[in-house]
Amino acid sequence: MIAALGLGVAVALTGCNEDVGKSKKDKGSHSSASKKPSAESSKSSGPTRPSGKKPMVAGWQTQTSAKHHFRYDVPGKAKKWKIISPETALSYTDKNGKPVVVMTGTANYREGGCASSPNPKAVGEAGKGQLATVGTTGGGTEGSLQENARNWAGNWGFAAYGGEDHKPKIKVSKAKPWKQGGIEGYTATAEVTVTNRPSSCVPPKAIVHSIAQKLPDGTMHGWVIYADQGVPKALKDSEMKKIMKTVRSTDS
Repeated sequence: MIAALGLGVAVALTGCNEDVGKSKKDKGSHSSASKKPSAESSKSSGPTRPSGKKPMVAGWQTQTSAKHHFRYDVPGKAKKWKIISPETALSYTDKNGKPVVVMTGTANYREGGCASSPNPKAVGEAGKGQLATVGTTGGGTEGSLQENARNWAGNWGFAAYGGEDHKPKIKVSKAKPWKQGGIEGYTATAEVTVTNRPSSCVPPKAIVHSIAQKLPDGTMHGWVIYADQGVPKALKDSEMKKIMKTVRSTDS
């Protein structure tokens, strides 16, 4: 379980995550680049029906997290998206070096920008300057599915954009039902205001979306996308929503 991270909201959030404290490949996953926004073509039709390991949008790439029972697609390499090995874990750590949030089955958007992060506790991947990261998490049984949808959105916003040393301001939405791609769960959104901006590479704001599902064995698993906002080439919310429409269960 992820301990409450001192979020700047009226509720104390925790997270249902069996990965925390167990990963041996933990790598931090956020830093910001400074470039002009690019609009992805709107000519592509919406996602087709789930088709296993094949992407639902022509030209996109598929990532599969067998551990957390999620499959999703992101735009192709030409759009600056990179699929990371499903076994590689990305994380943020506490002052003792222990992971507080962990995700696997990840993908990054626009690596190679400024090597500056609002959270100095990010390690490994943090120097690659990505503007957005997607991944999967969870595996525990504590709390309700609605609570965990909110927890994952809030905790990743907190950890990726400041952490305990530079607490960002977080506003987490209510969890809403999510039914798509063989998943009947909940989704939530966290709006982040960054308080520690050591350079222009660090965004003033960020957005986090989560999807939570519960498996027959009672374990709960989350899909999360978090993205810089207010910086050049930031991922638009409409683009995030398009990626979310490809999220499906590996069991569907």
